[in-house]
Amino acid sequence: MMRYINKNDVLVIVRNSGMIMIGIGLLCLIPILIDLIYLEFNFMGFLIPSLISISIGLICAYSLEKHSTRKMRMKHGMIISALAWLWAAFICGLAMFLITQHSFIDAFFESMSALTGSGVTLYPDVESLPHSILFFRGLQQWIGGLGIIVMIIGILTRPGTSSARLYQSEAREERIKPSVKTTLKHTIKIYVIYTIFGIVLYLLAGMPLFDSVCNTFSIISTGGMSIKNANIGYYQNDLIYFITIILMILGATSFLVHYKVIKTKGKSLIQDLQFKVMICTIAVVSVILYFISEIVPIELVFSVVSSITTTGASVQSSSVMGGWPSFVLICLMGLMLVGGSSGSTVGAIKLSRIIIFFKGIYKHIREILSPEGRIVPITISQTKISEKTIASSGNFITLYMMIIMFTWAMFCLYGYDPFKSLFDTMSLQGNVGLSLGIVTPSIPTPLKIISIFNMWTGRLEIYPVLIALRAFFEIFKR
Repeated sequence: MMRYINKNDVLVIVRNSGMIMIGIGLLCLIPILIDLIYLEFNFMGFLIPSLISISIGLICAYSLEKHSTRKMRMKHGMIISALAWLWAAFICGLAMFLITQHSFIDAFFESMSALTGSGVTLYPDVESLPHSILFFRGLQQWIGGLGIIVMIIGILTRPGTSSARLYQSEAREERIKPSVKTTLKHTIKIYVIYTIFGIVLYLLAGMPLFDSVCNTFSIISTGGMSIKNANIGYYQNDLIYFITIILMILGATSFLVHYKVIKTKGKSLIQDLQFKVMICTIAVVSVILYFISEIVPIELVFSVVSSITTTGASVQSSSVMGGWPSFVLICLMGLMLVGGSSGSTVGAIKLSRIIIFFKGIYKHIREILSPEGRIVPITISQTKISEKTIASSGNFITLYMMIIMFTWAMFCLYGYDPFKSLFDTMSLQGNVGLSLGIVTPSIPTPLKIISIFNMWTGRLEIYPVLIALRAFFEIFKR
């Protein structure tokens, strides 16, 4: 007897995963247009994985159609979400493997890095890659920034309980409208508007059209995976750096706040606690680091913003960054740990959890000092925070740090520099992408697999992956 997962659960998961597989297959067809424009003739590399995903998806979705009426529970949503990201990385990685001829594990890593917005690359010379692959990496970041499932249920599925469960499974709680479907339509609309805004700004700054599109996809999604070996530093243009800083901050701000900006004439931005904390942190850290280092101010601010927004875009190489003062790198590590607003495209722990966590500590101190039996309430933006929310924030932060400790220990076991290994581990787990040169094509395969796990758990906020693994062991333990 299976305790938690029965046959009906498996059928509901497989049926709903079919719709996601179809969406992932369609995603692989889009770069064919770029392939034909640039006459690169790599379209079979996209077509084969696409047909595999769509075919399996159709079989799963339509042979089990009767199970679509079964009520989807949160456990189903989380398992589907975990498997969907893994499947997307596999199918997109297969396309990259067929076209670039790099090893499959490297292509799988690259795809997971792009989809999760981690932005770490194992390709030593990205400028030699075909235009279709560079566009594909950008597109994966753009889709992944909002969420693979969010995108697919926003476009392909009907409204209902299933949509709501899948929406929550990708670590999203905020709703612009009561209906998840309507929320998604508004969210995608905002995302598309900012993407067009970014492309236009880059074009006005003198960036070529192809570069403008790929870089906007990469930056607004806080992915940071560039089409140039020197990342944004390739352009040697302060205006482009400034535009990138603006887009990174936009990407790291909650979509709910973006939606309210017009209605409140900008007040929602000023009133949002997470946004205020993010901007104040950027300002304070930048000023402190300016006085204790000799780094060019625009490069310093760029790096600070790139760290807290978990974008990972850079204007200096990993070797130059590795030579920066240790205090600067420790500050950047702290920012990579925190991340931007929840309900945005960022990775890491997120500001809302950090704020709740510290308010919980303050509440505990006040309750000890207060008369016996007094309960000190916690409110954030006039909203009361429950004990359960405080506990779940603490639990998540603990889990997050445990995974970082494990990966860091593994890098040290293989003989890598402890300080640089910790920096790169935090970058992987937070889906950031800044690197001090540890994560390269030469790292052993076990470390590549662990790094893929880091990026996967970092993007899905750990629990969906743990639930999927628990379900997997339950199904196959007999």
